[in-house]
Amino acid sequence: MSKPILFSIDDDEQVLRAISRDLKSEYAKNYKIVSTSSAKEALESLTEFKNSGDSVAMFLCDQRMPEMEGVDFLQKVIPLFPDAKRVLLTAYSDTEAAIKAINDVQLDYYLMKPWNPPEEKLFPVITDLLNDWQSNYQPEFKGIKVIGYQFSPQAHEIKDFLAGNLIPYQWLDVQKNSEGCALLTANGLQTEQLPVVIFEDGSFQSKPSLREIGAKTGLNPQVKNEVYDVVIIGAGPAGLAAAVYGASEGLKTLVIERKAPGGQAGTSSRIENYLGFPAGLSGADLTRRAISQAMRLGAEFITPQSVKDIRLKEGYKTIILDDGSEVVSRTVVITTGVDYRKLEVPGIENFTGAGVYYGAAVTEASACKDQDVYIIGGGNSAGQAAMYLSKFAKQVYIMIRRQGLNDTMSAYLINQIGATPNIEVMPCTEVAEAIGSTHLEKLKLINVNSDETTIREAAALYIFIGAKPYTDWIGLDIIKNDKQFIETGRDLIGNDVFRRVWKLKRDPYLLETSSPGIFAAGDVRAGAMNRVASSVGEGSMAISFVHKYLAEV
Repeated sequence: MSKPILFSIDDDEQVLRAISRDLKSEYAKNYKIVSTSSAKEALESLTEFKNSGDSVAMFLCDQRMPEMEGVDFLQKVIPLFPDAKRVLLTAYSDTEAAIKAINDVQLDYYLMKPWNPPEEKLFPVITDLLNDWQSNYQPEFKGIKVIGYQFSPQAHEIKDFLAGNLIPYQWLDVQKNSEGCALLTANGLQTEQLPVVIFEDGSFQSKPSLREIGAKTGLNPQVKNEVYDVVIIGAGPAGLAAAVYGASEGLKTLVIERKAPGGQAGTSSRIENYLGFPAGLSGADLTRRAISQAMRLGAEFITPQSVKDIRLKEGYKTIILDDGSEVVSRTVVITTGVDYRKLEVPGIENFTGAGVYYGAAVTEASACKDQDVYIIGGGNSAGQAAMYLSKFAKQVYIMIRRQGLNDTMSAYLINQIGATPNIEVMPCTEVAEAIGSTHLEKLKLINVNSDETTIREAAALYIFIGAKPYTDWIGLDIIKNDKQFIETGRDLIGNDVFRRVWKLKRDPYLLETSSPGIFAAGDVRAGAMNRVASSVGEGSMAISFVHKYLAEV
């Protein structure tokens, strides 16, 4: 944690050196001493301090300065650091101005020059004021700040991206948080420029793209011009497991992720049936552990970056990225997983990111405090989201088309939901319409048996319905089933197209696609079990087949 700042300003260089020397001799152990002779330079520095989350404990300011009088300077810094102690350095002739400043800028003390000896005339005063300041001091958040409106789809996308990539951030809703407004004013920004992301170094970007944020936070380094042994496309559980095993076994390994590591599992608030964690763990925690493990072993990561094509040339696979750059690899493992299916209901598209969310229960949960929220879906992801949201919302409603959850959800989750008083399951229920102005306000619900409709107040709707594989980008002759999941191994042999595209004498390996040296693992693969443990198993298994393939070529 950085030290709070003692900020002194005086246009007289001799006085400035004296105050800086005395402050450093007594307080440098616990405070950072900053001094300047320019009021304009001081104000610029203070904006940077505010952006980067530094705290100013005290201002010591000369009254008579050519650029700006001390009282005027202190007036300008109050919005930036309202809790900082304010001390005016005065000559005897400025006493009247100092007394007036007690009311004008809530001056804490005026200090007559000179103050020798400091042990008697300076330190007791400063120490007393700092002790008072410390009694109410709460350290500023040091990290990325996101400023915007709660129901802004772009702000939601940024928050979801940062959370998914395990980057701590502070959310400042300009309609509820004065700190966000103060930061906008300090940087000369208008609400039309929201959302704004302020980075840890004090710089900021208005309406940044995810790729710009990734570049600024070091997530998306330049692709190196070299040949990898294996490139893994997708960083869900299967991709992360493949990265760990590939790197640990000496393969030059690269992972490319289009959004955030962890996949759908990474957004889960609690996974309780994963081997070795009897108390359960969050998807974010599992993801963090896996990324740390893979990177320690030597795997490289690029995110956010999408792959738009794979081309084959002389046995090598050239991966074409969205930005036009290329990566060459000897093998590829596709672990792009699945996306939640879109809910095709009037109003849903209008409010996506503004009260309607696909997954994202962890990111937006705190905004639902003491309100009614609705979940669509009867799988484990929906159940885990309901349990997490129940800690914040007044009431959580789970809507399903079936009569109950027994056929689609794990027993442990059903039991937990049944024991949670503010969760209610609504069987045989669908959403007919999402209603609101700038954000979701109400839902029109319909009973699928009786066709009876009701309209209910809704702070948020979380959608967990079905899954479609993320395979639209694949342009090679990689065979997929009628639902666009990738076929692998023995399942390919009976396909009419297979013999036309497969030219090797051997049959494809268990997780190999119809293109030799390209493998698929996890939820994107036809026949996958859709469980975290099975995805991890397939990801690690894929590396054993990578080794077999590499031994052939």
